Amino acid sequence: MDSQIKTIIFDLNGVFVRSEKLSDRFKEKFGVSSDDFLPALKEIMAKVRLPDAEDAFSYWKPCLDMWGVNLSRDDFFNFWFSGEKEAPAMIELARTLKGKGVKIFILSNNFKERTAYYDAQFPFLREVADKVYYSWQTGFVKSGPEAYKKLLADNKLKPEECLFFDDSQENVELARTLGIKSFIFGGIDKTREVLRAEKILQEN
Repeated sequence: MDSQIKTIIFDLNGVFVRSEKLSDRFKEKFGVSSDDFLPALKEIMAKVRLPDAEDAFSYWKPCLDMWGVNLSRDDFFNFWFSGEKEAPAMIELARTLKGKGVKIFILSNNFKERTAYYDAQFPFLREVADKVYYSWQTGFVKSGPEAYKKLLADNKLKPEECLFFDDSQENVELARTLGIKSFIFGGIDKTREVLRAEKILQEN
């Protein structure tokens, strides 16, 4: 591998774990409009992705009651998480990169109940990632610099030796200000293009 890049940091949801939009599923299953659902999702996720959050269902229960959706805690999370599936091609790409000696880290704004499901259902995370950083554990979300600084410091990484892929333009631009070469995740083909340009993968 003739590249100065030694480490790749990936987003999790939309990259290795994919799903139909929860708002679309709620509209189809329970008749809750996206105009009602999305503001609640945004407000609740901002709370539950941090370490001091209460049980995530406690934030959702008043909304479910207001919408007339009668779901228990287990039924609610089962409905949500069962829609999330592995992305096999991305997992295989991560395995290839690890085989070339590249370190793989995952940086994710996420909450306790969801990551417990991931730990149980997605063992590939432990296989392909040197470490997974969840915001509810670190206290740092990707919209702030500390999330990246912690990952770099913990693992004695130089920013210029890292690539970062995320689906948020805001996160990508922030990581760039720290010296991390960062890209919007646009699917596996675009990711491969970047990796070839950075001489991490061979040209076909």
